[in-house]
Amino acid sequence: MRQFVGSIRMWAANERTPMPYAVGDIVDPFTFPRAGGGETTVAPSDSAATVVVWTCNHCPYALAWHDRIQQVARDYADRGVTMIQINANNAETHPHDSFEAMAERVAAGDFASDYVRDEDQTISKQWGAKVTPDVFVLDSSSRLVYRGAPDADHDDPSQGAAYLRAALDDVLAGCAVATPETKPRGCGVKWIVNDQPNPHV
Repeated sequence: MRQFVGSIRMWAANERTPMPYAVGDIVDPFTFPRAGGGETTVAPSDSAATVVVWTCNHCPYALAWHDRIQQVARDYADRGVTMIQINANNAETHPHDSFEAMAERVAAGDFASDYVRDEDQTISKQWGAKVTPDVFVLDSSSRLVYRGAPDADHDDPSQGAAYLRAALDDVLAGCAVATPETKPRGCGVKWIVNDQPNPHV
Protein backbone atom coordinates (compact mmCIF):
# COMPACT_ATOMS: atom_id res chain seq x y z
CA MET A 1 0.00 0.00 0.00
CA ARG A 2 1.38 3.38 -0.97
CA GLN A 3 1.58 6.12 1.64
CA PHE A 4 2.14 9.24 -0.49
CA VAL A 5 -0.16 12.08 0.51
CA GLY A 6 -0.92 15.49 -1.00
CA SER A 7 2.14 17.51 -1.89
CA ILE A 8 4.58 14.73 -0.96
CA ARG A 9 3.15 12.24 -3.46
CA MET A 10 5.70 10.57 -5.73
CA TRP A 11 6.12 12.23 -9.09
CA ALA A 12 6.15 10.32 -12.34
CA ALA A 13 9.38 9.91 -14.23
CA ASN A 14 8.66 12.89 -16.46
CA GLU A 15 8.46 15.09 -13.31
CA ARG A 16 5.36 16.84 -14.63
CA THR A 17 2.45 14.58 -13.69
CA PRO A 18 1.91 13.18 -10.17
CA MET A 19 1.25 9.47 -9.92
CA PRO A 20 -2.54 8.94 -9.79
CA TYR A 21 -4.22 7.72 -6.65
CA ALA A 22 -4.31 4.00 -5.98
CA VAL A 23 -6.50 1.99 -3.61
CA GLY A 24 -5.19 2.62 -0.10
CA ASP A 25 -4.11 6.23 -0.74
CA ILE A 26 -5.39 9.21 1.23
CA VAL A 27 -6.97 11.76 -1.11
CA ASP A 28 -7.03 15.54 -0.85
CA PRO A 29 -10.26 17.60 -0.64
CA PHE A 30 -11.24 19.55 -3.75
CA THR A 31 -13.83 22.11 -4.83
CA PHE A 32 -15.57 22.38 -8.21
CA PRO A 33 -18.31 24.55 -9.72
CA ARG A 34 -21.68 22.81 -9.51
CA ALA A 35 -24.06 22.56 -12.44
CA GLY A 36 -27.11 24.52 -11.36
CA GLY A 37 -25.07 27.05 -9.37
CA GLY A 38 -22.61 27.34 -6.53
CA GLU A 39 -19.70 25.11 -5.65
CA THR A 40 -19.24 21.67 -4.12
CA THR A 41 -16.35 20.73 -1.87
CA VAL A 42 -15.50 17.09 -1.42
CA ALA A 43 -14.11 16.50 2.05
CA PRO A 44 -14.50 12.77 2.80
CA SER A 45 -13.92 13.17 6.53
CA ASP A 46 -17.32 14.88 6.72
CA SER A 47 -19.20 11.74 5.60
CA ALA A 48 -19.43 8.09 6.57
CA ALA A 49 -18.40 7.32 2.99
CA THR A 50 -17.99 9.32 -0.20
CA VAL A 51 -18.62 8.17 -3.75
CA VAL A 52 -16.94 10.06 -6.60
CA VAL A 53 -18.08 9.12 -10.10
CA TRP A 54 -16.59 10.38 -13.36
CA THR A 55 -19.46 10.53 -15.84
CA CYS A 56 -20.76 12.64 -18.70
CA ASN A 57 -23.82 13.46 -20.78
CA HIS A 58 -23.31 11.43 -23.94
CA CYS A 59 -21.36 8.21 -23.33
CA PRO A 60 -23.56 5.12 -23.83
CA TYR A 61 -21.92 3.39 -20.87
CA ALA A 62 -22.54 6.38 -18.60
CA LEU A 63 -26.15 6.58 -19.78
CA ALA A 64 -26.71 2.85 -19.32
CA TRP A 65 -25.43 2.92 -15.74
CA HIS A 66 -26.89 6.35 -14.93
CA ASP A 67 -30.15 5.33 -13.24
CA ARG A 68 -28.43 2.66 -11.15
CA ILE A 69 -25.89 5.17 -9.87
CA GLN A 70 -28.60 7.73 -9.04
CA GLN A 71 -30.50 5.09 -7.10
CA VAL A 72 -27.41 4.36 -5.01
CA ALA A 73 -27.19 8.07 -4.18
CA ARG A 74 -30.81 8.04 -3.03
CA ASP A 75 -30.63 4.75 -1.14
CA TYR A 76 -27.51 5.62 0.85
CA ALA A 77 -28.06 9.31 1.52
CA ASP A 78 -29.67 8.70 4.91
CA ARG A 79 -26.76 6.46 5.91
CA GLY A 80 -24.26 9.33 5.74
CA VAL A 81 -22.99 8.66 2.22
CA THR A 82 -22.15 11.62 -0.02
CA MET A 83 -21.93 11.27 -3.79
CA ILE A 84 -20.43 13.68 -6.29
CA GLN A 85 -20.53 13.18 -10.06
CA ILE A 86 -17.85 14.81 -12.19
CA ASN A 87 -17.79 15.66 -15.88
CA ALA A 88 -14.28 16.40 -17.13
CA ASN A 89 -14.80 15.92 -20.86
CA ASN A 90 -13.36 18.49 -23.26
CA ALA A 91 -16.39 20.62 -24.17
CA GLU A 92 -14.63 22.06 -27.22
CA THR A 93 -14.63 18.68 -28.92
CA HIS A 94 -17.75 17.35 -27.15
CA PRO A 95 -20.23 20.23 -26.73
CA HIS A 96 -22.87 17.86 -25.31
CA ASP A 97 -20.67 17.85 -22.20
CA SER A 98 -20.50 21.62 -21.75
CA PHE A 99 -21.30 23.20 -18.40
CA GLU A 100 -24.50 24.60 -19.90
CA ALA A 101 -25.60 21.14 -21.05
CA MET A 102 -24.82 19.76 -17.60
CA ALA A 103 -27.00 22.46 -16.02
CA GLU A 104 -29.87 21.50 -18.32
CA ARG A 105 -29.75 17.91 -17.11
CA VAL A 106 -29.63 19.02 -13.49
CA ALA A 107 -32.63 21.31 -14.04
CA ALA A 108 -34.48 18.36 -15.57
CA GLY A 109 -33.94 16.36 -12.37
CA ASP A 110 -31.59 13.81 -13.91
CA PHE A 111 -29.13 13.75 -11.00
CA ALA A 112 -29.63 12.61 -7.42
CA SER A 113 -26.42 14.25 -6.22
CA ASP A 114 -24.19 17.18 -7.14
CA TYR A 115 -22.92 17.21 -10.73
CA VAL A 116 -19.73 19.24 -11.10
CA ARG A 117 -17.25 20.32 -13.74
CA ASP A 118 -13.49 19.69 -13.83
CA GLU A 119 -12.78 22.23 -16.55
CA ASP A 120 -8.99 22.01 -16.61
CA GLN A 121 -8.97 18.25 -15.86
CA THR A 122 -6.25 18.57 -13.20
CA ILE A 123 -8.11 16.65 -10.50
CA SER A 124 -9.29 14.03 -12.98
CA LYS A 125 -5.71 13.23 -13.90
CA GLN A 126 -4.62 13.31 -10.26
CA TRP A 127 -7.24 10.66 -9.53
CA GLY A 128 -6.36 8.61 -12.59
CA ALA A 129 -9.89 8.73 -14.01
CA LYS A 130 -9.98 6.81 -17.27
CA VAL A 131 -13.54 6.21 -18.39
CA THR A 132 -17.16 7.23 -17.96
CA PRO A 133 -18.31 5.98 -15.61
CA ASP A 134 -15.32 5.49 -13.31
CA VAL A 135 -16.35 4.93 -9.67
CA PHE A 136 -14.29 5.69 -6.57
CA VAL A 137 -15.30 5.10 -2.92
CA LEU A 138 -13.62 6.79 0.05
CA ASP A 139 -14.01 6.01 3.72
CA SER A 140 -14.31 8.64 6.46
CA SER A 141 -10.52 8.84 6.81
CA SER A 142 -10.32 10.02 3.17
CA ARG A 143 -8.78 6.71 2.11
CA LEU A 144 -9.57 5.32 -1.33
CA VAL A 145 -11.10 1.89 -0.69
CA TYR A 146 -12.77 1.00 -4.00
CA ARG A 147 -12.21 1.88 -7.63
CA GLY A 148 -13.84 0.36 -10.69
CA ALA A 149 -17.17 -0.28 -12.37
CA PRO A 150 -20.62 0.15 -10.78
CA ASP A 151 -21.37 -3.51 -11.46
CA ALA A 152 -20.54 -6.33 -13.88
CA ASP A 153 -22.69 -5.40 -16.88
CA HIS A 154 -23.86 -2.01 -18.15
CA ASP A 155 -26.48 -3.78 -20.29
CA ASP A 156 -28.13 -5.52 -17.31
CA PRO A 157 -30.13 -3.16 -15.08
CA SER A 158 -30.81 -6.01 -12.65
CA GLN A 159 -27.15 -5.77 -11.58
CA GLY A 160 -28.20 -2.68 -9.60
CA ALA A 161 -24.68 -1.21 -9.17
CA ALA A 162 -23.84 -4.26 -7.07
CA TYR A 163 -20.07 -3.63 -6.90
CA LEU A 164 -20.63 -0.10 -5.63
CA ARG A 165 -23.27 -1.18 -3.12
CA ALA A 166 -21.06 -3.97 -1.78
CA ALA A 167 -18.16 -1.56 -1.27
CA LEU A 168 -20.39 0.92 0.57
CA ASP A 169 -21.90 -1.79 2.74
CA ASP A 170 -18.41 -2.93 3.78
CA VAL A 171 -17.31 0.63 4.59
CA LEU A 172 -20.45 1.37 6.60
CA ALA A 173 -20.04 -1.90 8.52
CA GLY A 174 -16.50 -0.90 9.44
CA CYS A 175 -15.01 -3.73 7.38
CA ALA A 176 -12.29 -3.84 4.76
CA VAL A 177 -13.80 -3.74 1.29
CA ALA A 178 -13.88 -7.36 0.11
CA THR A 179 -13.32 -6.44 -3.54
CA PRO A 180 -11.41 -3.16 -3.56
CA GLU A 181 -10.89 -2.95 -7.32
CA THR A 182 -12.74 -4.03 -10.44
CA LYS A 183 -12.18 -3.26 -14.09
CA PRO A 184 -13.84 0.02 -15.10
CA ARG A 185 -15.57 -0.03 -18.48
CA GLY A 186 -16.74 2.91 -20.54
CA CYS A 187 -15.85 5.64 -22.99
CA GLY A 188 -12.46 7.20 -22.40
CA VAL A 189 -12.44 10.63 -20.77
CA LYS A 190 -12.11 13.23 -23.51
CA TRP A 191 -8.85 14.94 -22.61
CA ILE A 192 -7.72 18.38 -23.70
CA VAL A 193 -4.20 16.94 -23.88
CA ASN A 194 -4.69 13.28 -24.72
CA ASP A 195 -1.97 11.73 -22.60
CA GLN A 196 -4.24 9.31 -20.72
CA PRO A 197 -4.93 6.29 -22.94
CA ASN A 198 -8.01 4.21 -22.12
CA PRO A 199 -7.06 0.54 -21.66
CA HIS A 200 -10.49 -0.43 -20.30
CA VAL A 201 -12.84 -0.36 -23.29
